[in-house]
Amino acid sequence: MGKLTVAGVRAAKKPGRYIDGDGLCLVVKPARDPGAVGPRSWVLRIQANGRRRDFGLGSVDSVSLAEARDEAARIRKLCRAGIDPLEEKRQQPAPAPPTFAEAAERVHGELEPSWREGKHRDDWLSSLKRHAYPKLGKIAVDKIDGPMIRDALLPIWLDKPETARRVRQRIGLVIDWAHSNGFRDTEAPLRSVTKGLPRQPARKNHFAAMPYADVPTFLAALRDEEETVGRRALEFAILTAARSGEVRGAKWSEFDLDAGSWTVPAERMKTHDAHAVPLSPRALEIVKELRELRTCDYVFPGARKRPLSDMTLTKVLRDAKQPFTVHGFRSSFRDWAGEKTNFPGEVAEAALSHVVKNPTERAYHRTKYFDKRRKLMDTWANFCAGRSNVVRLASSR
Repeated sequence: MGKLTVAGVRAAKKPGRYIDGDGLCLVVKPARDPGAVGPRSWVLRIQANGRRRDFGLGSVDSVSLAEARDEAARIRKLCRAGIDPLEEKRQQPAPAPPTFAEAAERVHGELEPSWREGKHRDDWLSSLKRHAYPKLGKIAVDKIDGPMIRDALLPIWLDKPETARRVRQRIGLVIDWAHSNGFRDTEAPLRSVTKGLPRQPARKNHFAAMPYADVPTFLAALRDEEETVGRRALEFAILTAARSGEVRGAKWSEFDLDAGSWTVPAERMKTHDAHAVPLSPRALEIVKELRELRTCDYVFPGARKRPLSDMTLTKVLRDAKQPFTVHGFRSSFRDWAGEKTNFPGEVAEAALSHVVKNPTERAYHRTKYFDKRRKLMDTWANFCAGRSNVVRLASSR
């Protein structure tokens, strides 16, 4: 009887080896990104022909615990009979390579557990269906070459440059997966594909941000409009300088209204680190008003008691005929803090939950400046309310 259970396999996410017995174990490798779950696969370690050997039995996402045990038992039986399992496998007819569409579905299934954002999960496959499947979908992965990939990307390469770059990366991931699984001899020739495409226009790396001087007038107009969850969520995002996804996914369990704070858990943060947000009186007022209307776990619920869509907040801006982005208000806040106050820069950066890029500085930079950030956010809320034309400068001590 094996030591592992189905629930135990599902919960095994920390890097290491999880022993089932008789040489069978689940191996979890470290993830590339902090907070993500690394690759998980089955490995059988046994003595074969007088030496220790490891046999890979496949990914946990495609091979169940029962299937791994059955395959391990089959390999042990072959070894006891003096048959090399790898040689026996080589003599079997190779499975036909999947089509690009079939391979993409399998890659999507393997990657999906590591994604935090539902938007990314949905967009990953839908972008390939729209832009890659028409040219590549029905072609076997071992037959796809550079010119085919180029032809798939060319229609959107200049018209939709950002989308095209994402599709290129995702096509490459599917082709590399096919190579690593033995379905083709080479990896994706993306370098040569890119050289065969026209030069794209220069990237616009910054989100369109409203000048901070215009924020009070905009918020005053916003409050004069009919109150909706979307408008409240946008105002709350501006007052907290939080990312749109953090606000839209906010749950009641994350708030301590008595302490006037909101703690976004690590799994919902871009930085993979929990972030405590001090709430200004107005931000706290918004949350308390919504508490009276609570219908589900989400503070800003959308349709069917799910989080608001990412377009809801953008629509508020569009309805107000504002050419800016929701994310851009974080830049508005940062510009205001740098130009109109003497709060230290590191306090403003901590308010934005920005990571200190230098590893050495980051090691010594563990403070979160929560008390100073509360003063900063209160000052920002006062400015947003138009209560002062000259922002009070806080002491840097």
